[in-house]
Amino acid sequence: MSKLQDKVALVTGASKGIGAGIARELAAAGAAVGVNYATDRPGAESVVREITRAGGRAVAVQGDVSRSADVARMLAEVTRGFGALDVLVNNAGVYTPMPLEAVTEGEFHREFDTNVLGPLLVVRDALRHFGPGGGSVINIGSAASRMFAPGYSIYSACKSALDAITGVLAKELAPRNIRVNSVNPGATLSEGTKAAGLYGVGSEFEKQLVALTPLGRIGTPSDIAKVVAFLASDDSGWLTGEVILASGGLR
Repeated sequence: MSKLQDKVALVTGASKGIGAGIARELAAAGAAVGVNYATDRPGAESVVREITRAGGRAVAVQGDVSRSADVARMLAEVTRGFGALDVLVNNAGVYTPMPLEAVTEGEFHREFDTNVLGPLLVVRDALRHFGPGGGSVINIGSAASRMFAPGYSIYSACKSALDAITGVLAKELAPRNIRVNSVNPGATLSEGTKAAGLYGVGSEFEKQLVALTPLGRIGTPSDIAKVVAFLASDDSGWLTGEVILASGGLR
């Protein structure tokens, strides 16, 4: 039997990149998956088609994680269709690298609203949808919470906050048998990082990172998704409050 057979999962920000990879991996492990998107409906529906064609169950659900009304609606849609929630993956995130001189109040609030407030709102509302057996919350953080690159002051602050939230909620939700862990990717190839010219284009930045990475390559969404699937399963039942750096050894 698949490790997540008959489980129900919601993955935020799952229309592309790491989120899409996670949705596909959880579905392949047997879970019914809510594929959340904020604006990219075609991308989310494409992920759903991939999953259903492979024999899995999935539904695309729209919602901005920084808005309480959207969060409540998307959780209700997923659980109305599939049943009580077992796995929540907080993957939705935004960032724009910029030097300190370019930082604005608007950009600060844009990133913190999605990257920090968003996971808090989603977990808060998910509590009413987890079954009596509890479940697993997996936050997708970033190596940026401990590897401080110039231009990432806001994003690194967001992901450092998410590490702290992971630790706090692991203790706060343990009496409900809800485990809370974080997977923090290092350099990972995705549509966003490729479009930004960071990875997958042979940039000097990419070459430098590969040279510093013990496993000698840039990560893929599948690399991250496999770690998430482990944390979603009962195989990780004795883990909570962990922050796992998934970076190929880059530190």
